[in-house]
Amino acid sequence: MMKFLFRGVLLPACLVGLATAQPQPVRQPAAVDRIVAVVNDEVITQYELRSRLDSALGQLQRQGMSSPPRNVLEKQVLERLVMDKVQLQQARDMGLRIDDAQLEQALQRIAAGNNLSLAQFRAVLEKDGIAFASFREEIRAEITIARLREREVESKIFISDGEVDNYLASPSVQGGTEEEYQLAHILLRAPESASPEQIQKLRAKAEQMLERSSKGEDFAQLAAAYSDAPDGMKGGNLGWRSLDRLPTMFAEASLKLKVGEVSPVLRSSNGFHLIKLLAKRGGGAVQVVEQTHARHILIKVNEVVSESEARHKLESLHARIKHGENFAELARLFSQDGSASKGGDLGWIYPGDTVPEFERAMNLLAPGELSQPVQSPFGFHLIEVLDRRIQDVSSERRRAAARQTLRERKRDEAYQDWLRQARDRAYVEIRLEEG
Repeated sequence: MMKFLFRGVLLPACLVGLATAQPQPVRQPAAVDRIVAVVNDEVITQYELRSRLDSALGQLQRQGMSSPPRNVLEKQVLERLVMDKVQLQQARDMGLRIDDAQLEQALQRIAAGNNLSLAQFRAVLEKDGIAFASFREEIRAEITIARLREREVESKIFISDGEVDNYLASPSVQGGTEEEYQLAHILLRAPESASPEQIQKLRAKAEQMLERSSKGEDFAQLAAAYSDAPDGMKGGNLGWRSLDRLPTMFAEASLKLKVGEVSPVLRSSNGFHLIKLLAKRGGGAVQVVEQTHARHILIKVNEVVSESEARHKLESLHARIKHGENFAELARLFSQDGSASKGGDLGWIYPGDTVPEFERAMNLLAPGELSQPVQSPFGFHLIEVLDRRIQDVSSERRRAAARQTLRERKRDEAYQDWLRQARDRAYVEIRLEEG
């Protein structure tokens, strides 16, 4: 059960956000749908660009961000379309594809994440004017790119035992003085074979961004208009991260910033960066955690078993347990996961080990208490908490967490480097100014 229940198998959070995407404009008959870019053997049309641009404008509006000039944003959106096309073509050439069964599971998880059944979710989309068939293909593309990133970038990141040892011996970890930083970021990507003139032009552009920010222009708007990083449309916001989860260059720059300040222009192999410190909060590394010993019964939802049937089945089992039947025996008979042979026992669970819906419901239970049916992306659960304890984080657990932290530190930089190389290898012809 654990390898299916743990959140590591869930889709990236950004996919859930697509469920609130702006309605796509209904395409009207047009005499010409002009080509605005050629990417290897495929084209990007004016209609594709216009549709994505409308969605980007809607996303900025929902986030409360003022929009850059439309012609500036149009160039950014076109570059993102180019990058998507490059990645999808590489995935296709590698034979990496998402079949309909995988896609259906992903859509069900997205719907569940919005507290809706798939049928309800589809109805909401169509009511907002979003064609479900188009939405399906957007999700297929998102998953494909995520899988490509896992295969080509994340799977190749190596963390040595020495790096883990050095991290655990660092003063911030040893002293438990960890702070978290909320940063925003602008990246101006440099081509792999950039000439000195191109590098100088990019540096001048970065200095111009810094000057505009210092004069009061909104950093988030500048990121949306000019950043080549995937988070540009979120104002470049990287979220809350401890220093050890930031690229070393960002971490070192962050230490010198006050809240609201923007760093000098930073140079890396990927190009030029600006970072802004949005906020900072004290942490204190937690060396002990509360563990929960729990067991559950899972009934999966599929083409044979509907949500209402799964819920009804668990309500019946809930009543039987309340009337004295043995939880473990019922779990062995009915639970549809690997823990069934152990009477549904999941062992001692650390915070963050399970998917959020399961963890939230579990945390509300007192030891010995049985939940009502709880829905998660994997179906419906009955959860019983057996015990809780405060536990020192084991040496193995600390090393695993350290390795994951170091992996996250390297991941974004490695992905940006890989994207830059993929973009440089592709044949790209921009025709935006034609016609």
